[in-house]
Amino acid sequence: MLIAVLSGFLLAVFVPWLFRQFGEQTSKLLAVLPAALFIYFLTFLPAVTEQGPILISYDWVPALGISLDFWLDGLSLLFALLISGIGFFVIVYTGSYLAHKADQRKLLMYLMAFMGAMLGVVLSSNLMAMFVFWELTSITSYMLIGYYHEKESSRRSALQGLMVTVGGGLALLAGIIVLGNIAGTYEVREILAQGTELQSHPLFGTMMVLVLLGAFTKSAQFPFHFWLPNAMAAPTPVSSYLHSATMVKAGVYLMARLQPVMAGFEAWTIALTLFGSVTMLLGATLAVTSTDLKRILAYSTVMALGTLTMLIGIGTEASLLAAIVFLLGHALYKGALFMAAGTIDHETGTKDVRELGGLRKAMPYTAAFMSLAALALAGVPPLFGFIGKELMLEGVLSSPWAVILIFMALLTSIFIVACAGLLVIKPFWGNKTKTPKKVHEAPLGMRLGFSVLATVGLIFGLIPSLVNPLVTSAFDAISVETVEPVHLALWHGINIPLMISLSALGLGYLLFKKWDSLRPAAAKARPMLDYGPERGYDIFMDNLVRFAKWSTMKLQNGYMANYILTIFITTIVLVGYTMITKVGFHWDLDFSDVTLKDIGLAILIVTVITYACVTPLRLGSVAAIGALGFAMALIYVFFSAPDLAITQVLIETLTVITLVLVLFKLPKFQKLSSSDVRWRDCFVALTFGAMMAVLLLTVTHFSMPGRISEYMIENSYTVAKGRNIVNVILVDYRALDTLGELFVLALAALGVTAMLRTKKDKS
Repeated sequence: MLIAVLSGFLLAVFVPWLFRQFGEQTSKLLAVLPAALFIYFLTFLPAVTEQGPILISYDWVPALGISLDFWLDGLSLLFALLISGIGFFVIVYTGSYLAHKADQRKLLMYLMAFMGAMLGVVLSSNLMAMFVFWELTSITSYMLIGYYHEKESSRRSALQGLMVTVGGGLALLAGIIVLGNIAGTYEVREILAQGTELQSHPLFGTMMVLVLLGAFTKSAQFPFHFWLPNAMAAPTPVSSYLHSATMVKAGVYLMARLQPVMAGFEAWTIALTLFGSVTMLLGATLAVTSTDLKRILAYSTVMALGTLTMLIGIGTEASLLAAIVFLLGHALYKGALFMAAGTIDHETGTKDVRELGGLRKAMPYTAAFMSLAALALAGVPPLFGFIGKELMLEGVLSSPWAVILIFMALLTSIFIVACAGLLVIKPFWGNKTKTPKKVHEAPLGMRLGFSVLATVGLIFGLIPSLVNPLVTSAFDAISVETVEPVHLALWHGINIPLMISLSALGLGYLLFKKWDSLRPAAAKARPMLDYGPERGYDIFMDNLVRFAKWSTMKLQNGYMANYILTIFITTIVLVGYTMITKVGFHWDLDFSDVTLKDIGLAILIVTVITYACVTPLRLGSVAAIGALGFAMALIYVFFSAPDLAITQVLIETLTVITLVLVLFKLPKFQKLSSSDVRWRDCFVALTFGAMMAVLLLTVTHFSMPGRISEYMIENSYTVAKGRNIVNVILVDYRALDTLGELFVLALAALGVTAMLRTKKDKS
């Protein structure tokens, strides 16, 4: 399982090499991995559906109680199958969509890493491990959305998506920490086992708000919905993958995963139902007023994410079952529609529905399967999308706010039916128009994905019993009570959901027929819909830049003396305040063991410091600084630290030599500050020195724990498995510090390499 999750990252590293070896065939080779992962996860289906969840555990940070556990139940298995299955078609599609383009390898590399990050999110049992993968999805999606980095719009959209999702991720991290403290564990299965008992904790409400901020930003819930349509700046393969099976559903996954713990909590129910329903209707409204194929699909994804959030928030058995079925149906038809829309754009040179028409003869294959997927989007029988839509309406009717929610669901359905007409009727059956490119059918690699996904949606609609075991298992994973086996059916008889669905189909078709005449009025009202949250984001970013400029001018003004003065004053205030209010001042002066050499060394240090401060001679100042360094080396020698003494001597020698070599290139000493400023600096320096002296005396006043060296000697081999204690300290106990140093050295090496290469290229 660990190899399965990390395989995407591992293979991504070798993509450039594979592309050099196999060229245009690389995408087909890479597609083998998601296909193999799909088969691998499919082998767990009988065990998960018949015997229950499976736990696969690996030790990660045992000292902190963090393990790398993978929890495979119905919900995580459903997501894993969608991520790997749709990932296969997206990788194949990418090879054809970007055929003969050298930077194809870059997109393939990002997609493989993106797939690995999403698998980690849905399969991780430990919340901390899940958060690591959660942030990796934000980072990889940033690179995917900004794929066309030479375009300002792509860079802006990528940054916008990163800022919104990472900002929410920080809130999520805080929420995870609070949840871990409340539950006493970060393991999802152990948290779920405690159920609704956690709701009595006073911090439960705070935790819920923080978690929802993370989930809402990731899944583009109002008022964070604006970043998702702007992500259409990415190539179509990215849009197809991101909207159907991966990143945007991570927030939905998190909400569904925590539903057994949150069930019945009033604030949770109200928040998800309210924001979900508003997002649902807003997404549908923005979709039907758009003219770009990809934006219509993007806003319909916002609608779907809002619908899923609303259904989870309602929390009844009917709504939770509807959420699972709706999620599966949406993944199938949305992946197909995006690939088909990208195919139209690729072959015609335009995505604007006003410039498309009469394509059915030139692109009959695309017309047939895109129509099939669009019918599923509209909820037309016998497609699986119809079953999901019927169950969604049943779930809404089970809510205490059924009247208002069913009205919003009806309006949403009407708008989405009109959108389905815009996606297929207008481009394929409308009046033939002239397009920027000569139209012809796309290659098989681009048609494979949407053909299979649309066909699967039809098969699941005709034979819904095929998905009964998986849906039952996923439903059971998010339900508080044990559920009975689900029996999905295409026909539920004549009931209220059917009447609403038929009404939506009829009214939606009428709206589509009137779309051309209504569009000018909608275009005038559209800026009102676009103005809100995104404008707030722009204002926030502009002010953030202004604040950064102001703070840089004030704090990073280029004068080392100001930096040191600020650090000293801040330290004096904070440490002094803490000592006065918390600890007090304590010192026990004992000069009984002071020797003559100690007194002489102290006098030498004070003398050279004073001389360095007052001398007008540059060479004399350098010599005094060197003498100070060598005096410090003597202190290390007296206290039996020869390694530090040697290091100090080497550094001081090198520093003095360097200063002498550049001495004559430096300007002469000048008095640029007034006497008042110099006396101020002197006072701050003396105060800082006195404070440090008092601090050290106070620290030594209190009884100290056992010598840390004894702990290192006892545990170096038994715990860290190393006999060289110094090495163990560096690579184990100080692992992060050492890692940071290595990272800095690596960056320096990269910088030097880049400069050398640039100089070579210019020459």
